[in-house]
Amino acid sequence: MSTQQPTPASPADVRDIAAEGSADPAEFPFDVLEVRCPSRPVLEHLTGRWGGLVLIALRQGPSRFNELRRLVSGVSEKMLSQSLHALERDGIVIREVHSTIPPRVEYSLTPLGEQAADKLWELVEILEDSMPQILVAQRDYDSAAAG
Repeated sequence: MSTQQPTPASPADVRDIAAEGSADPAEFPFDVLEVRCPSRPVLEHLTGRWGGLVLIALRQGPSRFNELRRLVSGVSEKMLSQSLHALERDGIVIREVHSTIPPRVEYSLTPLGEQAADKLWELVEILEDSMPQILVAQRDYDSAAAG
């Protein structure tokens, strides 16, 4: 069984990354509102159409690819694969290959992924609890816009 557990970046790691040219030390501290901030693509991976839903699904526990496809209704194989790759690269998801015949691959959240998924779940709960109010607001807005 092989697990790729990401390790948290230390300040020295951040400096090394900056020295390699993939980030500019002048951009630190990170600010997602700044156009060149490297946190922007990560935020997109977490909050994009499929990434957030994958996080919510993995919050329930480790899953295999096809299990995730069933849990995240409507996601294509291609989009699920792209989302998982992006989240794995960001250190949010772990892809674990079990040495069985045939090989079994399972996805789970890293500690950072669990923390992000918990925060996202809080937002989902607010959204779901507020849906009656939201539907009324949408109806009222659409009525005003139509007439």
